[in-house]
Amino acid sequence: MSIFGSILSAIFHHAKAATPDTTSPANAGAQPSAAAAAAPGTIPPAGTPVNVDAVLADMAAKNGQNLNWQESIVDLLKLLGLDSSLDARKKLAAELGYTGDTNDSATMNVWLIKEVRQKLAENGGKVPAGL
Repeated sequence: MSIFGSILSAIFHHAKAATPDTTSPANAGAQPSAAAAAAPGTIPPAGTPVNVDAVLADMAAKNGQNLNWQESIVDLLKLLGLDSSLDARKKLAAELGYTGDTNDSATMNVWLIKEVRQKLAENGGKVPAGL
């Protein structure tokens, strides 16, 4: 699986795991409570974008580390339990089409966090415009 595919999978899997199952016989016809529907980490019905920041904030709250996942690709990868090494970030940059110097890791990292957020939005994630 690609590195970006792993990022997508980690976020969307976490969101899906946090959603109540209303299809099982025990829960057939059940509707999530208003509190459950608004809780961070939940996702709306199929076809509706996943609130990426809510999912990540929920994961961060449970993680216990002080990670700046909103602005740091390294911290985002750590939060998702993925390899955050320079080599992994260079591979992610190549996968996403980075054309800059991968030896300038600061510039590459800034590009990566922006590009990952953009790609999440393009793949069914709801990401705030300001980030």
